[in-house]
Amino acid sequence: MLLAMTHLPSPKLQECELTFVQSEPISLEKATLQHAAYCAMLERCGAKVMVLDENLACPDSVFVEDPIIVFDEVAVLTSMGVESRRAESASMEKVFSKYRNVERIVLPAQIEGGDVLKVGKKIFVGKSPRTNQEGISALEAIIKPFGYEVIAVSVTGCLHLKTGVTALDDQTVLINSNWLDADAFHGFIKVEVPEDEPFGANVLKIGEILCMNEAFPESISLVKSLGYKVETVNISEFVKAEAGLTCMSVVFTCKD
Repeated sequence: MLLAMTHLPSPKLQECELTFVQSEPISLEKATLQHAAYCAMLERCGAKVMVLDENLACPDSVFVEDPIIVFDEVAVLTSMGVESRRAESASMEKVFSKYRNVERIVLPAQIEGGDVLKVGKKIFVGKSPRTNQEGISALEAIIKPFGYEVIAVSVTGCLHLKTGVTALDDQTVLINSNWLDADAFHGFIKVEVPEDEPFGANVLKIGEILCMNEAFPESISLVKSLGYKVETVNISEFVKAEAGLTCMSVVFTCKD
């Protein structure tokens, strides 16, 4: 069974952490409706959606991908790159321990799930404002015994690795090379996002379906032209919180 774990938007979403974007007014009412539409999209893609509400006091808790990284063999509880988000960890460990053995990365190692791009057994990890080399090494120590190869990627122009690159399939990435070290993806087909849609590279892959932000029509047309099946959704309020589609869910397989 394919399970998608999500979290309701916090009433404190306006207080979210920002690094590369300026603060704008966020409508909680609109964000809540958009979150429901996002969950409906996940269901259309074949996932069973679970909506958590454990961390409503934490402004960024809707971005449920960051505190936990789930592999087939293990779940890794991250050591978040900003202090305000570390309170999310305890409940995430409780939730995911029902489905996986949970390993923990501890400070001074720092890592967030938005910096971890899984492409088969290759695990690309962004060295970013939220993830340091110690965090990358700590993740590698946990997952290397399961046959994963960890590849560090320098990220300079955006918050997380997956803001600037995601996988369309096991051989192809959609990428904004201006924001990260594209050489790390040697051997992959690199599809560059349109210059006027720099945030268009964040795509959520569920099975054979690619979920994309409807705010980036040129990127959507580009991906469709390559023969991929695409679902779209509006997440404008979450974009104001420096978010993309991938960070709003944790999608993984589990037994029925």
